Amino acid sequence: MITDWSPARLDVAGNVVEVVRAPHPVLATESALVDPLDPEMIQLAADLVATMRVSPGCVGLAAPQVGVAAQMFSLDVTGHPKTRTCHGVFVLCNAVVVEASRNEKAREGCMSVPDFTGDVKRATRLTVTGVLPGTSDQVTITTDAFEARALQHEIDHCNGKLFLDRVAGAHAVYPRKVYQ
Repeated sequence: MITDWSPARLDVAGNVVEVVRAPHPVLATESALVDPLDPEMIQLAADLVATMRVSPGCVGLAAPQVGVAAQMFSLDVTGHPKTRTCHGVFVLCNAVVVEASRNEKAREGCMSVPDFTGDVKRATRLTVTGVLPGTSDQVTITTDAFEARALQHEIDHCNGKLFLDRVAGAHAVYPRKVYQ
């Protein structure tokens, strides 16, 4: 478990912000590295968590998805049925994959591509490093299964990629099912 990162720990209230949709240009832009001690970045971290929490089915949200080309994302796979390892809610700045193995294909969706899902091959064992907002603490996260997939999905957003950029082809894209 990561040392509990929450906006409340930094005495910052998060605001729910609008999620942009493809083909918004920020979603195809490689994001800039951020200063995790910058008050604007700390506020952005709180906003990402607040927006993620009110969005049904959302397990992660990257800064580009709210229109900010910054290397930052929030994640929380707690309670998801495909989760094995879970580090709770956290936000990472400037995250980098340092080790990945055991590729597996699975279905993904995205708030910025609300009408489609797709089959994407990703590592199921993963080690990532990054910095927690409001600190200069570099953390290393080693995880697997669904949390590994979600981390790669959010890091892709920070690098200007959507899951659609990783599908094997049009045959691997599906209309999103809507449940009543």
